[in-house]
Amino acid sequence: MSTTDISSLVSSVANPSSTSTSTSSTTSPTATIAGNFDTFLQLLTTQLQNQNPLDPLDTNQFTAQLVQFASVEQQINMNTQLTTLISLQKATQVTSAMSFLGATATVDGSTANLTNSQATWTFSADKPATGTININNSTGQLVYTGTYPLNAGAQSFSWDGRSNNGSLNPDGAYTMSITAKDATGSTVSVSSQVQGTVDAVDLTQNPPVLTIGGQSYSLDKIKQVVRPGL
Repeated sequence: MSTTDISSLVSSVANPSSTSTSTSSTTSPTATIAGNFDTFLQLLTTQLQNQNPLDPLDTNQFTAQLVQFASVEQQINMNTQLTTLISLQKATQVTSAMSFLGATATVDGSTANLTNSQATWTFSADKPATGTININNSTGQLVYTGTYPLNAGAQSFSWDGRSNNGSLNPDGAYTMSITAKDATGSTVSVSSQVQGTVDAVDLTQNPPVLTIGGQSYSLDKIKQVVRPGL
């Protein structure tokens, strides 16, 4: 094989964009790289077979190129496997989310629905404290406030829908916030949760989103699930 032929073949391998536009537009990147890899192996083998024994070719350069092509091929295979893995994960998330429909779920959150003049929140305090509980309606207006002793650990707060002046608030979504301090006046961390029936599942989101009492929650917010009839 002449030096001109070798150079031409090397150029075609190193610069696949020099091929016709119609071919590149219909050939996937994976197929192009795979084809170049095969061409490179043919080139390497042919040059080694036809090299001048008195002036052998520099095989170190070809070996380095061979390693580079092999690395690219491995990366393509890895990307393909990751794509398959992601697809399987999405399918699992969809199946899992659909199974929550109709179940009673406890999720991280502070917004609960007032239904038939009854709304309940659960929360957890790091240690005994005195907490100020504020409840706001959907427009952000404060409708109730009260100060209560808090125990360490999980507990619940039920609200009958009445404001401090005794007026009854309409059913709807209400948000609770708690500011707590211990005996020394230091702030105590309080995390709140809400419970409700999973009314809908939005599969267009990634990951899927559950609707509980008109509020949307991702799957990682779920703390507990009780199946219907249990």
